Amino acid sequence: MSSAIQIAPSVLPCDFARLGEELAALEAAGVDRIHWDIMDGQFVPNLTIGPDVVAAARKHTSLPFEAHLMVLTADAMAERWVKAGCERLIVHAEACTHLHRTLGLIRSLGANASVVINPATPASAIANVLDLVDMVLVMTVNPGFGGQAYIANMEPKIREVRKLIDASGFDIDIEVDGGISTKTIAAARAAGGNVFVAGTALFHHPGGLTTAVAELRAVAETA
Repeated sequence: MSSAIQIAPSVLPCDFARLGEELAALEAAGVDRIHWDIMDGQFVPNLTIGPDVVAAARKHTSLPFEAHLMVLTADAMAERWVKAGCERLIVHAEACTHLHRTLGLIRSLGANASVVINPATPASAIANVLDLVDMVLVMTVNPGFGGQAYIANMEPKIREVRKLIDASGFDIDIEVDGGISTKTIAAARAAGGNVFVAGTALFHHPGGLTTAVAELRAVAETA
């Protein structure tokens, strides 16, 4: 298992009227990257932001950007997300008619390609694309909204993904997204995750962002 714990905050709970300031505060708090939840109102029942917003935010932080594309047509906009400053595009196995082709397209644009699977999707869905990805994201909620409760019975699937990766011989991170907090991150880490998306647990922490990030990281590192 990779020992590199990374905290990737979701921007969904941000005050979007102060987005640049919010990103700067996240960087000061010690997070590792920024996770953009991109929703199209079709693949998921919510609508968030487009690439122009991400591009405008790029100058406010030096942190890496990753775009979690909860969309039906990832290929159509992939180049725009890369030009907006996203070094990694994460696409859903369920939404891509030709997943292998989509991942190859992302790599051809000079970005890192990653794949995500929803709670109902088995680990086997990503077995034949591991040579194209740098990360597999396992959803521990159904995508579309922040603030949902962690689905603990996804932990065996995280373990399955870890076994597939270990058997492949590729150096691939496992990201876990959904309900991550100090109460859930240890189990997600023990199952094989090393990158953790958190939103509510960071922005609603009474001690502030810096304390929240430090606590999450500490719990994960001791799991």
